[in-house]
Amino acid sequence: MKAEEKIEHKQLMKVSRKAGRAIMDYQMIQEGDKICVAVSGGKDSLSLMHVLRHRLRMSPVKFEFAAVHIDFEFSDFKPQILIDYFKAHGFSYYVRTVDFIKGEKYEDIDCFWWSRNRRKALFQFAEKEGFKKIAFGHHIDDIVETIILNQFYRGEIGAMKPKQVLFEGGITLIRPLAYVREQAMVELAKELKIDSMGQSKCAFDDTSHRMKIKNMLRAFEKDNPAIIKNIFNSLQNIKSEYLLDIPE
Repeated sequence: MKAEEKIEHKQLMKVSRKAGRAIMDYQMIQEGDKICVAVSGGKDSLSLMHVLRHRLRMSPVKFEFAAVHIDFEFSDFKPQILIDYFKAHGFSYYVRTVDFIKGEKYEDIDCFWWSRNRRKALFQFAEKEGFKKIAFGHHIDDIVETIILNQFYRGEIGAMKPKQVLFEGGITLIRPLAYVREQAMVELAKELKIDSMGQSKCAFDDTSHRMKIKNMLRAFEKDNPAIIKNIFNSLQNIKSEYLLDIPE
């Protein structure tokens, strides 16, 4: 472990405590788990590596984890910067190059395609390397945005669950940052000096439906500071008697 990793970063401890509560509430991690962390290169997934290391130091439950980066070989981001970071901070890592985009133009690839194929590659990697759990750096803002996106654009009620078991138990997705606000992750990234590392992203990320929902929620939050928490809690407080019946 590098000397700087022994420093008790104030914001890291705050985020780690919230992550610890989410991990306990949803029983995300058990003794002996082998977890791969989906690292895009953005602040949240990189910060999650530090959070999990802090949890490993603080928790009696022992587990192992490693970063995995799916490289689509886009020109906007080179994984070597990630590799250097992992080595400098003593993190185990994997970089997997995929060829899903052969014949595709970067500007023609939408965010849904990006997400679907990245997840497909992660599942294939986890199965091959023996990882039973995949950790994502999604925070509560991401989850709430997804709830609204599903209602607005898919006509359904659903969210990214803090813990989701797939393939009859073959793979479990976990989101240890499910209780953490996006702003807290911004502050943590600055503390860890990783706020400007950058990441590969879809061409339309800044104009996507998700970005529109994010801006809408930020505007509403000025009048109602509890809106993010309320929307998140709404899926745990369902009044089924007021839901529509499916017509026969």
